[in-house]
Amino acid sequence: MYSRIAYLIVGIMFIFMSGIEIMSSMMVKEMPPSQSYIFFALAIMGFCLSYLFPQFKQNDERTKLIRQKGMYISYFAILIYCLILSFLIESGFLDLSAMQVLDIIVSLMIITVFLSWVVLSKIY
Repeated sequence: MYSRIAYLIVGIMFIFMSGIEIMSSMMVKEMPPSQSYIFFALAIMGFCLSYLFPQFKQNDERTKLIRQKGMYISYFAILIYCLILSFLIESGFLDLSAMQVLDIIVSLMIITVFLSWVVLSKIY
């Protein structure tokens, strides 16, 4: 059912949607809507899954190790993201709503997990 091409098409579709939202917000000199960050993260997820599909299709010990170590690394990265965001918000450098903060954290989580899997697949 699933294939590299399907994941690649999903990635291209989400990068296109994110690009449209970012470009339109730049034209009116506004900040991009926070859901454009999630679309960008989903595009990265699509591209990463397109790259990882042949390796993860086998579902052997190596892929389980990559997934396990990737989630372990991502856990600590997410803790660091939350610490940095809370410091920036508390010190007044960023003025974000709760929804914007959640969208940023979710986007960073998606990007971190899937990029760590790509890096770990190169290592193992």
